[in-house]
Amino acid sequence: MTATISPVDVHQGTQFTGTSRLVRLALRRDRIQLPVWLISLTVFLIFVAASVGGLYSTPEELRSVAVGSAVSPVALATNGIVSGYSEGAIVASQGVLVFALAAALMSTLAVVRHTRQNEETGRAEMIGAAVVGRRALLTSALVVTIGANIVLALASAIGLVAIGLPADGSLALGAAIGGTGIAFAGVAAVAAQITDGARTANGIAGAAIGIAFMLRAIGDVDSTVVDDGTRVVSGWMSWLSPIGWAQQIRPYDDNAWWILLLLFGFAVVHIGIAFVLIGHRDQGAGLVQPRPGPPVAARWLPSAWGLAWRMQRVTMFWWLFSVVILGFSYGAVGNEIDQLVGSSQQTADLFEQLGGGSAALVDSYLATALGFLSIVIAAYAVQSILRMHGEESSGRLEPLLSTALPRWKWMLSHVSTIVGGVVLAHILAGVFTGFAFGLVTDDIAGNTVRMAGAALAYLPAVLVVLAVVALVFGLFPAIASSLSWGIFAACIVLGQFGVLFKLPQVVLDLSPFTHVPTAPAEAVTALPLVVLTALALALGASAIAAFARRDIRM
Repeated sequence: MTATISPVDVHQGTQFTGTSRLVRLALRRDRIQLPVWLISLTVFLIFVAASVGGLYSTPEELRSVAVGSAVSPVALATNGIVSGYSEGAIVASQGVLVFALAAALMSTLAVVRHTRQNEETGRAEMIGAAVVGRRALLTSALVVTIGANIVLALASAIGLVAIGLPADGSLALGAAIGGTGIAFAGVAAVAAQITDGARTANGIAGAAIGIAFMLRAIGDVDSTVVDDGTRVVSGWMSWLSPIGWAQQIRPYDDNAWWILLLLFGFAVVHIGIAFVLIGHRDQGAGLVQPRPGPPVAARWLPSAWGLAWRMQRVTMFWWLFSVVILGFSYGAVGNEIDQLVGSSQQTADLFEQLGGGSAALVDSYLATALGFLSIVIAAYAVQSILRMHGEESSGRLEPLLSTALPRWKWMLSHVSTIVGGVVLAHILAGVFTGFAFGLVTDDIAGNTVRMAGAALAYLPAVLVVLAVVALVFGLFPAIASSLSWGIFAACIVLGQFGVLFKLPQVVLDLSPFTHVPTAPAEAVTALPLVVLTALALALGASAIAAFARRDIRM
């Protein structure tokens, strides 16, 4: 009789054997990337909280902000619900949503990086040849990611207490952010079992975050205002979203700790599903098999630009789709900005600082919207540039460059394709913002053309960010990912919120977003745009030259 040997017998242990060593390996691999995420988010949250105290110094001003936000679809859709008008409650209404989204993104990227990406690159197969259990790789990824979210929650709470906010509300806010990250770590674990590629897994997890955001936004807009206009009761759709649950904790107000059970239960269910699915697929394969490609390649594919387009088009499409939806949403409610501001001169000053000093309030709001859309487009540029880093680290680039394809041509094809996507994204951002705004103001053609031109004023700043990230890839491939996202975060803090934090002008000038005119709130001057474009070209050329001179890194 032939004996049947189970995987457990082969590894002389359990399905989780080797988890602790894989945790140490994952921490070593993320020794730069995770600290950059954690430090950036914590510092940014402290800056946001400190700016609230600087902008609104009296209870009357805080109450005015809460009342204006509670009745505005713009504030409810983009910031979330309002739960009182204490300083901490205003910090929570402006911070929970943004940082919960960031924690969710950090978690999904981390889980996919340590699971599906390891299988895609062949590292998981080498690890599996040792005494390692079948579920150890996924377990280690979840341990590291959940631990990072716990650290983020505690660091956020400690930072908020340090600037004078109540300890119980600060702990609740930190728990809301970290709990959301843990919940979406479970989503990423399932996505990593379904697909056979890290890019697709990240896309599925990102789509889940987007759906959760949209459900919460619809539920918050369909809300009821109570308590003399300072508190919002969300619609039922907000309760279908983990991001909505994070808001319902209501830090510095109810501090509803029981809602954490929903977030943790959501994570446990998805992690359990992931562990079941991992036993029903082969190593390196996903449950959903990819479709076979056409028998004959397209004519344009056997070229540098054809290959770059083939690799970048899916990412480009989803980012363009997001920009269109966001632009239309911002434009559709642009005519209601007076309702948001109400009688609060401080809120009016806020929009004027972000969107242009002496312009009409509506134009200041539209400029603020275009500024945020430009940040979204810059994130697309960073992710797309780092796709080149993924091709290099996975080993797919080296055999490609062993052909007649020069290094400079390969990189130029990708960079130029991404630049085309960035330009198109700005045009679409302006067109759909202007079109939606025109629908509510009965001037579709005029506003569409005006906003399309205004959106292009932000293009040079994004091109500089793109070129800097490309240079980082050309010079420092080992830390390209973490350094690139750190630069992106710094540009956002300095360029979009530096004025609110009252940072010195010499520091603000480090961000390219500081130098672009805040159209349509102020007139566009050519000189800063020309200088930024020239700087982007010089940095891009330097990036290609640096990549052409260095060794390929595996």
